[in-house]
Amino acid sequence: MLSLAHFLLLGAILFCLSVAGVFINRKNVIILLMCIELMLLAVNMNFVAFSHFNGDIAGQVFVFFILTVAAAEAAIGLAILVVLFRNRNSINVEDLDSMSG
Repeated sequence: MLSLAHFLLLGAILFCLSVAGVFINRKNVIILLMCIELMLLAVNMNFVAFSHFNGDIAGQVFVFFILTVAAAEAAIGLAILVVLFRNRNSINVEDLDSMSG
């Protein structure tokens, strides 16, 4: 039988992996966006675990709101990424640090 500690440990591992992914890989914007999404999913798993083990549905409802915000963030982030790639021909973060106006 799985306990609350198992789910919280898995959520913590996923969150730490995504934080490590953000700090280790600062070159590719797509991987940075995927790491941010993984952070949100780790937090969502903790919300669902607490909601299930406390017998309250509020955590699961809150997860739906987080998922809609994450989907909008991913869509807008990818749209910005497509525009940057068309203008600069690169998705490396190092190539995007200079602003010209």
